[in-house]
Amino acid sequence: METLRNMFAKPDPQAQFRKCNALLRANMRKLDRDISAIKQTETKTKNLIIAANKRAQRGDPSRQKQAQREVRDFARELIRTRKAGDRLVTGRAQLASVQMQVSEAFALRRIEGSIKASVGIMKDVNSLIRLPQFAHTMQELSVELMKAGIIEEMVGEVLPDDADMLGEEEEEAEGEVDKVLGEILKDRMETAGPLPSVPLPQQQKQVPAQKQQAQVEEEDEEEDTEAMMDQMRNRLEALRS
Repeated sequence: METLRNMFAKPDPQAQFRKCNALLRANMRKLDRDISAIKQTETKTKNLIIAANKRAQRGDPSRQKQAQREVRDFARELIRTRKAGDRLVTGRAQLASVQMQVSEAFALRRIEGSIKASVGIMKDVNSLIRLPQFAHTMQELSVELMKAGIIEEMVGEVLPDDADMLGEEEEEAEGEVDKVLGEILKDRMETAGPLPSVPLPQQQKQVPAQKQQAQVEEEDEEEDTEAMMDQMRNRLEALRS
């Protein structure tokens, strides 16, 4: 008999509110960590651009061309990283809005004894569920909100529009890459000193050994740079999924 009563009993509003709030807070904490990781990736990518630009100013012509390509590749990666970060920041703001609206809806229920379906919450939840980072949480949240009567229908899992994902796949416009490089390298180009003077005969004898050592250092630096870039791409991909 007790079991049947529990099956047909209405959910406890306070328990529902705590569950909804816990879901939202947990997701917001994860978002804060992801945003912090994106910022770290952005800083590292800027440093890679600066390092590659230095390599492009020295060494043999073939290595200079390789370094110049790396500068632009890193700039494209920085653009993608910034776009991913912007989406996370926007999503977090929407999630905070949902949390506030849910709190207000449950507070109104305590005062009036009933609850009205919220179009605003439904709209925000539908918007957030399009992003992979929020899809699972929004599914869980919509179940609880529908039980409470805050939304009238279950939010379906919606795949992102092609237009939303296009920025992830397409090559960034060259003008956008130039703008980023101008932003990062502007001060360095303006403060660059004069070109080195012609070396004296004694210095010229030391050039082959110095050049060989510099070449070895450049090769090691390129390997380290490539490994770091792969690691950063994997981290960014993990944040997107």
